[in-house]
Amino acid sequence: MISTRLGILGALALLPAFAQVSEKVAPRQLGQIRDKVDHLDGTSDSSNWSGYAVLGTTFTSAEASWTVPAAVCTGVRGDEYAAFWVGLDGYSSSTVEQTGTLSDCSGRDPVYYAWYEFYPNPMYEITSVPISPGNVISASVTYSGSEFTVTVKNVSTGKSYTKTAKVSGAARSSAEWITEAPCCTNSGGILPLADFGTVDFGKDYTSVAGTNYANGGTIASFGSNVQQITKVGSSSSPQTSTCSALSSDGTSFTCTWAQ
Repeated sequence: MISTRLGILGALALLPAFAQVSEKVAPRQLGQIRDKVDHLDGTSDSSNWSGYAVLGTTFTSAEASWTVPAAVCTGVRGDEYAAFWVGLDGYSSSTVEQTGTLSDCSGRDPVYYAWYEFYPNPMYEITSVPISPGNVISASVTYSGSEFTVTVKNVSTGKSYTKTAKVSGAARSSAEWITEAPCCTNSGGILPLADFGTVDFGKDYTSVAGTNYANGGTIASFGSNVQQITKVGSSSSPQTSTCSALSSDGTSFTCTWAQ
């Protein structure tokens, strides 16, 4: 019996990586921009997004990098979250192809994990890429043929994960670099945004070349098709997040949490 059991364990250890569990359905969901107010001057407000979006062409790639900020969990409100991601679609379309990291303050102590989502399908936690505050993250979303490929890498540890899928109805009408408060409260509202302090996006802060880019160009290279997004407060998510102007090379910015 012992020898048989050891034989089974040995066989399991030799299974290829793709046969091992590396993802699971996440308890929350991200998605398209909510309650968007376009000020027609290159800025817009939202109840769930802050960051930058670019429009004006058909997108086949978006690349980003950021440093995972340390979250502060109050232990009072609970169910507070902050997601940082790169993606295609969602600013002016109904799908979002995205990947990033999430800071989870549903308990008294923050929990961090990598994830991907082909919205409106569920969000998946990537269990094979552990995340800690201070880690440098690089991530990308690309489109080829009829499929999207998302890749997220913890540059600090070398761990990475890639997923490919088809997304019905994807318009590829925007690319984004976003801080987001996820959905949903019991009534369908946006959840509170966890206190992340300040998050740094782009190569000027991370030294990851080729970020933040879309279709091979910097954010700023899209000119009048750049949208700077501010998260404003709502009844279910009163916290705000405002983002800086782009750096002089058009690649980098910061977003800051406020109560």
